[in-house]
Amino acid sequence: MESVKPQIRNIIKESYPQIKELNPAQKAVVEAGFLEDDHNYILAIPTASGKTLLGVMAALDTLQKGGKVVYAVPLISIQNEKLKEFKQFETHGYKVGKHPGSSDLAVMVFESFDVLTRFSWNTLREVDLLIVDEFHMLGEYSRGPTMECALTRSHIINQGMRIIALSATLKNMIEIANWLDAHVVEHVFRPVPLYKDVLSTEEMELKNKNDVILRVLKTSMEESSQILVFVSTRRFTESLANYISGKIKKVIPTERKKVFKEVAEKILDVPRRRGSRPTSVCLKLAECVENGIAFHHAGLFDKQKEIIEDEFREGNLYMITATPSLMYGVNLPSKSVIIRDYTRWTSQGPQSIPVFDYEQMSGRAGRPGYDKEGYSYLIAKNLDEAYNLKEHYVYGEIEPTNSKLLENKDAVYKQIIVQIASSLSKTPEEIQEFFKQTFYGYQMCNNQYLSVFSADSMEYDINQALEFLMGHGLIRPTPEGLKTTPLGNLVAKTNYSVETAVRLKEYLSSIEKLDIYSLLYEVSKTPDIIPVSFKGRKSKEPVREKLNNKGVFVVDIGNSEATAATLMEWVEERTEYQIENAFHVYAAGTRRTAYDASLMVKFFKEMCEVLNIYNHTQDLEILSARLYYGVKEELIPLVVGIKRLGRKRARALVKVFGTDLRHVSREELLRVEGIGPKIADSIVRSYQDKLI
Repeated sequence: MESVKPQIRNIIKESYPQIKELNPAQKAVVEAGFLEDDHNYILAIPTASGKTLLGVMAALDTLQKGGKVVYAVPLISIQNEKLKEFKQFETHGYKVGKHPGSSDLAVMVFESFDVLTRFSWNTLREVDLLIVDEFHMLGEYSRGPTMECALTRSHIINQGMRIIALSATLKNMIEIANWLDAHVVEHVFRPVPLYKDVLSTEEMELKNKNDVILRVLKTSMEESSQILVFVSTRRFTESLANYISGKIKKVIPTERKKVFKEVAEKILDVPRRRGSRPTSVCLKLAECVENGIAFHHAGLFDKQKEIIEDEFREGNLYMITATPSLMYGVNLPSKSVIIRDYTRWTSQGPQSIPVFDYEQMSGRAGRPGYDKEGYSYLIAKNLDEAYNLKEHYVYGEIEPTNSKLLENKDAVYKQIIVQIASSLSKTPEEIQEFFKQTFYGYQMCNNQYLSVFSADSMEYDINQALEFLMGHGLIRPTPEGLKTTPLGNLVAKTNYSVETAVRLKEYLSSIEKLDIYSLLYEVSKTPDIIPVSFKGRKSKEPVREKLNNKGVFVVDIGNSEATAATLMEWVEERTEYQIENAFHVYAAGTRRTAYDASLMVKFFKEMCEVLNIYNHTQDLEILSARLYYGVKEELIPLVVGIKRLGRKRARALVKVFGTDLRHVSREELLRVEGIGPKIADSIVRSYQDKLI
């Protein structure tokens, strides 16, 4: 730490007392001079090697000089984690928040930073340092193009802004560094050595992969260590957790059983606090947790996932089975990582995971400060498969990171609209010039095989995109150049995809009278709504029946239809428990999906207004509120007017007093279940005002 400036060193010692000195990777980065010069840097060191601390050092250095910092992350979960971590810097006079306009250190998700680059140029020009966490996601299909274009545009608008990218090691690091005009500091140090191997059922003389996991777990239990297991689907996380928990429940020590029981009660308490009975998934999870085994996937309540993560960190769980999404965003190391499934189902059928993803999952093995070593195991069925997997994954090289911008057509559409709406580009040639400055453009122009065709290829793709956008009324040609239409300008100011806007516009043009149920179905089919998915292969007829009853007739029943049926039930005040039982879906995500749908209905209302259609305004406002609160129309005045009342207590009040509470006394209100003094006082104050 002696090589770090005293002021920064003191803040770090106070904020991170567990850090006594820099590890070799951190020392190498500091000694490379990244705190002394103003160059861009890519810091490429292994998972759990202290990249965040390096970012913090650079941030504190900039803050002490009176500058502003943006710390960009890919996921909201990481944003929340970093905000909580960085809040401690406020004791040193630095304001920490989510936007650089109101804070000195802003933690932003990639999409929010992208929005900043579109229209908030004055604020963007005030940013002195941009730290990009999980920079290796540059090659990811959905978030990669957003990051790539935001970096390109921010460089155009604020050329003095410094960029520090925190990344895992990438194969084509020099190529990426040249595009970013950055120095690279790489280091292989891991605080906990990692040992990677492939285990086979044949060699271990076991029937299946799950029994291999069971054997590793029994050894882990003897050592008082933990295991993180990656499988390919939600259903597999549950079935594996259920299988393992059933096999070990008779050998769990009594004192551990007591701890696990307490964690299980926390799991069951989550839906209860939300006014719902535990769903079948909740009950299954609690049953597994009672034996020290948890599953983790997107079909759980967010609070339940948080409990699982926290309890695992505290050592109060033996094992977590998870989908690969857990490899990003959550700081959840364990001594051993097992990758059971090395294939994923795609639209082209089952596909092997990239070596890069294998490395990211394996990198979770080994807890700094707790384990002397970490172990990563890939599981094969037989010796031949084990040999091939070892050659490909354990000894293989990671794939090059390539831009996905042109593969993601919607990203191309969106970035063209943004460029035109912000007046950064007014002609096809200027748009092409912008794309040349992206990582995609750099790769095209500097590839010996593609460079000859790059200009023609890019021109063709851009012209095709322009034709699509003009055809759907999002941009238009003018004597002054290309301009966005009012609808295009609306799309440019949001994070909604162009596909969503086009789909809703086509729906609007097809109706004369608004039907909220058909609208909910259209909303459910957009790519910006996280779907409520089916749990298995049970009959989907209840979903079809629900849609038919609401006048929505469909042939195929998939997750979009399940989502629509779920939202229809939600606005009729059904609980997650009732919805899950009715449709056999993962209903824990209902509130999140309903919230997103509520915002999209507001977007649809704005779309109607820019298209000069005002006859749906009131109905859309009501529907948006119903989705947000999960209520029938009659409860809206109550849940909107009384803070923290909620739909359960609102319905209880209406059952007793009806919808008019103007003449109901405080004492009468207190007799209703769930109504406490604070809520009663709020109701009395609210309705007294209406009497005046």
